[in-house]
Amino acid sequence: MTELVTCTILERGGARLADVRLNRPDKLNSLTLDLLEQLQAVAESLAGDLTLRGVLLSGEGRAFCAGLDFATVMAEPERVNAVFAPDADRGTNLFQEAPWAWRRLAVPVVAAVHGHCLGGGLQIALAADYRFTTPDATWSVLEAKWGLVPDMSGVQALSELVRIDVAKRLAMTGEIFDGTRAVALGVASELADDPYAAGLALLDELATRSPDAVAASKRLFDETWTADAARTFARERAEQSVLLSAANTAVTQHRSLGGDARPYGPRLH
Repeated sequence: MTELVTCTILERGGARLADVRLNRPDKLNSLTLDLLEQLQAVAESLAGDLTLRGVLLSGEGRAFCAGLDFATVMAEPERVNAVFAPDADRGTNLFQEAPWAWRRLAVPVVAAVHGHCLGGGLQIALAADYRFTTPDATWSVLEAKWGLVPDMSGVQALSELVRIDVAKRLAMTGEIFDGTRAVALGVASELADDPYAAGLALLDELATRSPDAVAASKRLFDETWTADAARTFARERAEQSVLLSAANTAVTQHRSLGGDARPYGPRLH
């Protein structure tokens, strides 16, 4: 099978980062069922790597992702019906899990967006923890063009990033906007002339922090962002109680007492 999603492990300053790329550049990385299956499989394979410190998600060629390749996907109606059904344990189907699998990783995921970031491509980018975009990138919740809704985890992701009226407008109109406006709306995180380099720099910085604390922060915010204060406070206490006795926290204490100034090691939990 053609490798539609590539994954290269980068060794940077003692930290292992995954360089993951959508790899259908001749079609602007538009999404097929094979590509979605490979994207989910790569995310699941990385979930088992306890030495990993972060993921940089990008697209080969002239675009991040131009959205679903409807002609190719709809040429396989029986397969579409099969993968549209949700998994009994996860509660997601293939279209939803291919982006959301990246949310399930314990390590930070950064998306580097250039060119087109449309429809399903936008929803893959929204599954990252942070999104760098070029100012001239083209963004859109493009499903409205086809009379559809953003069903690749897009409703959940948008609800966490923008006001409800903004989310409704984007989903109902299919408005096309550039990277500068994407940041202003809150859909993208930050502008960068070179999103890939900016993404690597952020992951390099995060790799200097305790991997346990980084993982706990991601988990804490993802699981309590819309929770009430009491539940959030309880989760804060639970996460902190573990961190206070974690090996990587002990390293921090050792260093503060004049011990070995070695970098943080692999993620231990």
